[in-house]
Amino acid sequence: MENNNKLSSGKAWALFIIAMVVVFGLGLLTSALMERRAEVASIFNNRKAPFTGETIHAQNEDFRTDFPREYDTWRQTLETNFDSKPLDVNNPNKEGVVPQMYHNGNEATDVLAYRPNMVVLWAGYAFSWDYTTPRGHMHTVEDMTRTLRTGAPDTETTGSNQPGTCWTCKSPDVPRVMSEKGVTEYYKANWAMWGNEITNPLGCSDCHDPESMDLRISRPALIEAYQRQGRDITKATQQEMRSLVCGQCHVEYYFKNDPNTPEHDQYLTFPWDKGFTVEDAEAYFDETGYYDYIHALSKAPILKAQHPGFETNKQGIHGQRGVSCADCHMPYTNAGGVKFSDHHIVSPLANMERTCLTCHRESKEDLLKNVFERQHKVEEMRTRAEAELVKAHIEAKYAWDNGATEDQMRAALQFIRKGQWRWDYAVASHGSFFHAPQEITRILGRSVDYALQARLEIRKTLASLGHNEEVPMPDLSTKEKAQAYIGLDMAGKRASKAKFLEEIVPKWQQDAKSKGKVADDAYMPTYKDDIKELSMN
Repeated sequence: MENNNKLSSGKAWALFIIAMVVVFGLGLLTSALMERRAEVASIFNNRKAPFTGETIHAQNEDFRTDFPREYDTWRQTLETNFDSKPLDVNNPNKEGVVPQMYHNGNEATDVLAYRPNMVVLWAGYAFSWDYTTPRGHMHTVEDMTRTLRTGAPDTETTGSNQPGTCWTCKSPDVPRVMSEKGVTEYYKANWAMWGNEITNPLGCSDCHDPESMDLRISRPALIEAYQRQGRDITKATQQEMRSLVCGQCHVEYYFKNDPNTPEHDQYLTFPWDKGFTVEDAEAYFDETGYYDYIHALSKAPILKAQHPGFETNKQGIHGQRGVSCADCHMPYTNAGGVKFSDHHIVSPLANMERTCLTCHRESKEDLLKNVFERQHKVEEMRTRAEAELVKAHIEAKYAWDNGATEDQMRAALQFIRKGQWRWDYAVASHGSFFHAPQEITRILGRSVDYALQARLEIRKTLASLGHNEEVPMPDLSTKEKAQAYIGLDMAGKRASKAKFLEEIVPKWQQDAKSKGKVADDAYMPTYKDDIKELSMN
């Protein structure tokens, strides 16, 4: 009996050896961790460019010496070679639309060319001129400068149709200019005023304190929005900051004008006072009767959504479970034995082994299938919403042309406003079809509902005016036909933009270089391809 309770000598030695191996392995792991921590501490304690006392340092290249891994991966946002799902032009959906706008990559794709209905939806607003899918952070200044929406200033400081506020999320030069000129002076200036000041693309100091490298909020609008909610953003956790630094830009906003304080015109403001949902923002705007523009066809007071990615992400499962933006878009990686965040910010589908598959146990193929299936279902509702809203705008114009009064049109125009706000909110939120597919489907469903209610009201009005015939619909099969229908002189806009890029922008760049506002080896776009393309059309 006693011998049965004792381990054999061989088993005892085996257990001893296994225990020693485990202890040795843990020792190696602890040693490796200590070495990595020591290396990280060494980097911070022996920085060659500590930026002591600076609150903003706009030249991204100056961070390369101390943070080469982060800098090199940030430079990769210059690339335009990723599509989460390749475009298949030979297989449009049943409405004839090539299904690719929900599969964002990092190349600037002409959305209006694939979805001409959007031209009509934005009639009376600069987005009907030009709208492309977003590229990486290295292109922020370049894309702001090249888009037709910022006009073609005829001098180096005036002539744009946009305010200085439009630069706000494009460069670390912005908080520098705010500090030097004052926040309100920065906002209300003409967009062209800051062309020679804002030259460095979105980079290090936009998210990091240049001295401590801690995450920080560099734009006042987010801080002010928190304050109006009675919250203190300085109490945010590190995990929350890994989303909030993104949320200071990837967010819904508007340019507030107050007749009582004209010195604050074009003041960048987040409509968060009532909450974070599409209905909360709508209630905020309705309270003051705000609208972005009067629609050129229907005369509806339209709310133009910007890019409420932060808000829509909060409505989805990942946001609700505390997953941060950086967890998926800036996954941790290793190089030279050092763990760091990959600053090549791109779709998580580009690095699924380091993003999705660190949590999910399904295969890569199954996860991709799931993502695309959800996006396709949302896309169906999006296409329906666009079609019904376009008809509502055109039928409203027909009613006006045939003698409708403001009283007769009031209800229909409010339905159009509600429907288009929901459509735009869903579409403008880059990534929302993945971040919150159920919520976006709900929002788009309500958009269709409001559009149909608007069309019904217009039909009633037309019938009261003696018009029971079908409203004739124009040919909107191409971007060019849609732009001609709403009366745009696109040839003139392209020609003036090409002249601006060729004559004014080089002066901005040269002035910035001569004043040391941009590093000698910084990326400076030439716009040659843009000028050539604009001149050809």
